[in-house]
Amino acid sequence: MATLKNEGGGAIVRRMADTIVENRGYLSEIDGKIGDGDHGNNMAKGFGRAKERISDGDTLSGAMHTLADVLMGEIGGSMGPLYGMLFDDMASAVEDLDQIDRAAFGAMLKAGQEGVMAIGEAKRGDKSLLDALIPAVEAFEADTGDFDSALAAMKAAAEAGRDATKDMVSQIGRSSRLGERSRGVLDAGATSCCMILSVLADDARARIG
Repeated sequence: MATLKNEGGGAIVRRMADTIVENRGYLSEIDGKIGDGDHGNNMAKGFGRAKERISDGDTLSGAMHTLADVLMGEIGGSMGPLYGMLFDDMASAVEDLDQIDRAAFGAMLKAGQEGVMAIGEAKRGDKSLLDALIPAVEAFEADTGDFDSALAAMKAAAEAGRDATKDMVSQIGRSSRLGERSRGVLDAGATSCCMILSVLADDARARIG
């Protein structure tokens, strides 16, 4: 049975951090079109600080717990708690496992999604990170192939979900006040979520065995 080792998963979280930091300007540019323009800076600050406290050899669950602590305690805005809960609940779902199989990985994704939805007001279609996260989780669960195939499906669905937000009208947050004027721009949260899920999918696919 194909599995992903929990040990050494810290490297995956560190690459997530690199990706967010590298895209700081892009994420803030998107956010600035319909929001307050601080998404990239806040995310980069949180992920960058977390990377300094994580080693490549850390477990995936341990690294995600560390990231969650930083996001919830040290960055501003609404995204810190949302992403913090995502990673904290994902970590809790697999923290007792040495090997993460497809079923456990799916449970991890689902736990993260439910954590975000429990503390946030958004639902699917509101133009938020959930529009990338929910389709990704569903695609992973629904894929009829092996672990590798499900990870590929997850990534593709996250990308499609991100792209779909461009034609949505924002229903939450500051951008919701723009009404139809919020249409035509990607959602920054969905974009950063897609980046995170893409790294998770690519790195997990390279490591399963």
